[in-house]
Amino acid sequence: MIFFAYPLVASIVYSFTRYNQLQEPQFVGLLNYRFLFTQDPQIGAAVVNTIWFVVILVPVRIVCALLVAGLLSRAKTATGFWRTLFYLPALVPPVASVVAFVFLFNPGTGPVNQILRFFGIDGPLWFNDPAWSKPSLVIMGVWVMGDIMIIFLAALLDVPRDLYEAASLDGANGPQQVRHITLPTIAPVIGFAVVTGVIAALQYFTEAAVASGVASGKATIGGGTAAQLGYPGTSLLTYTELLYQHGFANFQFGYASAMAVVLFVITAIVLVFTMRRISVFRPEES
Repeated sequence: MIFFAYPLVASIVYSFTRYNQLQEPQFVGLLNYRFLFTQDPQIGAAVVNTIWFVVILVPVRIVCALLVAGLLSRAKTATGFWRTLFYLPALVPPVASVVAFVFLFNPGTGPVNQILRFFGIDGPLWFNDPAWSKPSLVIMGVWVMGDIMIIFLAALLDVPRDLYEAASLDGANGPQQVRHITLPTIAPVIGFAVVTGVIAALQYFTEAAVASGVASGKATIGGGTAAQLGYPGTSLLTYTELLYQHGFANFQFGYASAMAVVLFVITAIVLVFTMRRISVFRPEES
């Protein structure tokens, strides 16, 4: 009640007010929502970037994690070593991961571009290029996919081996076994990964905010960061990053609460739609 119900109700109440935590909240009706949907000049870029992460980052992480889990499930030697190696990046704190990747992909001194130059390739600007900033975060997201990979690995190891043996006797080849045995069996786990991935992508904040600050040369987040908000340009400006900026840098808590309420409603709608579309969440069809 204290840590969930009260903040949720308070956000809804404050979304109808002008509130800066220094003065008493002033009721303004739907003014915050009207500004959000019709006048905020940054909301369009923030929404587009957030949708990009939902549509691109989530599927890429799931596919790569599933492929790696499939390879690890068939490893014959040093299985513990390989599983630990692929899972370790998931234990690195997100801020440290972003700082390390911004250093690795530094266009001037980073080792990635230096290796590319050795082969005669001019590397991109990565986090300093609006066209490459989001793909750079996707690469980092794949590197820290161990949390999903380990779940997929457990699901793959739990698939009954006699099903594969029976399919082999019936003449099914490898791709057919994956399509008709592996994927249907682990479908609930894939559905879980999709739902949790969509939730995380809609709330994508830390990686984008830290990458913007570090790549622009300012390693601070919050007040005084308007110049690098979403750097480069607005390519890394996410919805939650804009919400944080309004609430904790500009002290527009009423407007930030309205943004939070809208995000909550949209997330609920997306999740209901997703769970209705995935048959594993419908017992009568499973």
